[in-house]
Amino acid sequence: MTEEFIPKKSYRNTPTGEVSYESPSNIALIKYWGKYGEQLPKNTSLSFTLNNCKTTTRLQYTPIKPETKVGSFHFEVFLDKERKPTFEPKIAQFLTRIEPYLPFVRDYKFVIHTSNSFPHSSGIASSASGMSALALCLLKIEQDMLPGRSQEDFLKKASFIARLGSGSACRSIAGPLVSWGKHDALPGSSAYYGTLYTGAVNAVFSTFQDTILLVDTGKKEVSSSVGHNLMNDHTYAENRFKQADTHINQLLDILRTGDLDAFMALVEQEALTLHAMMMTSRPYFILMKENTLSIINKIWIYRKNTCVPVCFTLDAGANVHVLYPEKYKEKVLKFIKNELAMHCQDGKYICDHTGYGAKSITK
Repeated sequence: MTEEFIPKKSYRNTPTGEVSYESPSNIALIKYWGKYGEQLPKNTSLSFTLNNCKTTTRLQYTPIKPETKVGSFHFEVFLDKERKPTFEPKIAQFLTRIEPYLPFVRDYKFVIHTSNSFPHSSGIASSASGMSALALCLLKIEQDMLPGRSQEDFLKKASFIARLGSGSACRSIAGPLVSWGKHDALPGSSAYYGTLYTGAVNAVFSTFQDTILLVDTGKKEVSSSVGHNLMNDHTYAENRFKQADTHINQLLDILRTGDLDAFMALVEQEALTLHAMMMTSRPYFILMKENTLSIINKIWIYRKNTCVPVCFTLDAGANVHVLYPEKYKEKVLKFIKNELAMHCQDGKYICDHTGYGAKSITK
C-alpha cells in the first residue's frame, strides 16, 4: 500500500525557493481514538472540514552541501515570527517518517514559518491544520522536481504524508466531508490517507455552522498522542471500535436523509464517548472543564425549550464546537452571545462553517 508513494524517478535539481499553503482544521463527527503501526487508526472517522480555523505555512528551502546531509535534518520553525525550538522534535520525527516517500528532505535546509487563526494546542486540532499545510508545501516542492502528477494523486499523497505528522491531518486536505480508515460503506476508503466523501448529502449539511467556544485556550494537560496510546490496553477499547463502525453506517444514512434529530443524538454521543474513553483510561484524565459542562447543559435546555436543532461536539480538549444549520444562525449566535460566551475564556468564540480544504497561496 505504501509503495505507490515512493518516487520511481530521479528528482531534477531545484534551487532555492519558497512555497505557501493554508490548510483548515477539521472536526470529527465520528471520532478516532486509538492507533496502531505508523499513525494508522483503530477505527474509521468522518469529519467536517472547517473554513476559518486554519494554519498558514510558508516554507523556504535552500540546497545544502553534500557533506552536510549526514546526520540530523536541517530546519528551523517559527510560529508567528517567533522561533519555536520546542516544535522541532516533532518536525524531526515527521521528516524521519516521510524521508522514504520524499527523499529530497535530506537535500535542503528548510525554514518553516507558520501561523494559526486560532489558539495552538487547545483542542481545535492545530496539529491537523499545521501538518497538512506543511505536507502540502513539501508535496509542491516534489511536484516541481517531478512534474506530471495528476491533481488527484497529488492530494492523495499529500494526505498520506500529512497523516505521518498527525493522524487527523489527513482529513484536512479536502472537504467538506472526509473519512479516514477502511470501512465497507465508504468506497475507496483507506487507513493510509483521507478520502473525500462523495455519497449523497442532504442540502442542510452543505453550509453547516460550527461556532467554537474557547473555554480554555491554554495547552492541553494531556496530549492527543498520549491519549491514543492509552487505548492499547483500554478495558472498553474493542467495544468502542465496534461502536464507531456502527456509527459510520448510521451517519451516512443521516447525511442522506437530513435527519437532524438523529444527527444531534449521534454526534453528541460520539463526543461524550471520546471523553468517556479518556476518563476510563489507566491512567485516567479529564480534559473537560466546569465551563464545558455548563455549556453542554445550557445547549440541552435551549434545544428542549426552543426546538432549535443545535448540538455540540468536542475534540480532545475543553472547547465546545456548537453545530447547527445555517438557517438558525441568527438565533443560535444570539443564544451564544447571551448565554454561552460567559463560560468562555475572555468571552471568546470563533464562528466557522464547513469548508472545502486546503489551498495554495504561493505567489
